[in-house]
Amino acid sequence: MSKQKASRPAAKTAVKKRSGVKAAARSPARKAVKAKAPVAAPKKPARPRQRIAISHHREEDFKADGLRAYAKYRDLGIADATHGLAQAHVIRLQGPCNPAEVSKLHFHDVEFQMVYVLKGWVKTYMDGQGETLMKEGSAWTQPPKIKHMILDYSDDVELLEVILPAEFRTVELKA
Repeated sequence: MSKQKASRPAAKTAVKKRSGVKAAARSPARKAVKAKAPVAAPKKPARPRQRIAISHHREEDFKADGLRAYAKYRDLGIADATHGLAQAHVIRLQGPCNPAEVSKLHFHDVEFQMVYVLKGWVKTYMDGQGETLMKEGSAWTQPPKIKHMILDYSDDVELLEVILPAEFRTVELKA
């Protein structure tokens, strides 16, 4: 029986020692860790709510007021509807192609650019890709700031172009 009495106090001492360790772990040092919790990153301002944009084909909507003097653009209303998040337009390159005017190496400071050939064909050059003939139904993306140029196109070419953001910088380079 003496063994049982001796083991009970030993067990109580062990419990006290364990709880003492736990108490030490909950000391001011632990509280300091809680006080130094990571600060939340500042929230980005919320974008204005996007709205629906519907654009129906009308010949009078093609305007010669865009980036290229040799093209007419039909704005699809995406920039206004997205508050500048994206831009989309149909581009008609005016023929015949004049390489002296058209074939200028440049890049766009964009986050995303995609082009889809609706009608006709266009021959392009993209840095790292070389020359490529894009025909009706062809689509491609141009990574941000990729050097590129148009080399030639059919008189009836129409392109759908989608760009993020709507406002961007174009930099013309020496070939």
